[in-house]
Amino acid sequence: MPQKRTPSDSLTILTEIVLPNDTNNLDNLMGGRLLHWMDVATAIAAHRHCKRIVVTASVNNVAFNVPIPVGSIVTLEAKVSRAFTSSMEVYVDVFIEDRNVPDKKTKANEAIFTFVAVDQVGNPINVPELEPESDEEKMRYAGALRRRQLALILSGKMKPEEATELKALFTDSEKA
Repeated sequence: MPQKRTPSDSLTILTEIVLPNDTNNLDNLMGGRLLHWMDVATAIAAHRHCKRIVVTASVNNVAFNVPIPVGSIVTLEAKVSRAFTSSMEVYVDVFIEDRNVPDKKTKANEAIFTFVAVDQVGNPINVPELEPESDEEKMRYAGALRRRQLALILSGKMKPEEATELKALFTDSEKA
């Protein structure tokens, strides 16, 4: 089994400027363009974690919270939040730099992607374990198992009674 890695080992920072051809009729960044940038940043983070070819398996969650106007400088920060057998969950946070206030960034959006590491012919291969360090990394790491169990239940690959992490959310441990 490959050695353990930390989320910071996979940190990927991508910076873009929103040009007119990136925008919609309201002169805000198109969601599809942002998804493309997110996919690139998260793919690089997944690759950095496992040092293998990775493919996007799913986009689990995307939140377009704040419109991003033309001319904005956008920074995407992606890192692996959890590694399973051959798959990795990757979180990406999207920030907008304030052009009028130096060093001020506003979080605009975020997303969660899942990648699978594959060999040269496309078969899934094992990835290193992830060892979270910061409180945020530990929170995202714990949440990843619940998100994975929910996805497996919804896809019919897991029975609800097998989802121990999800059941714990709905069980009052003090009464048990």
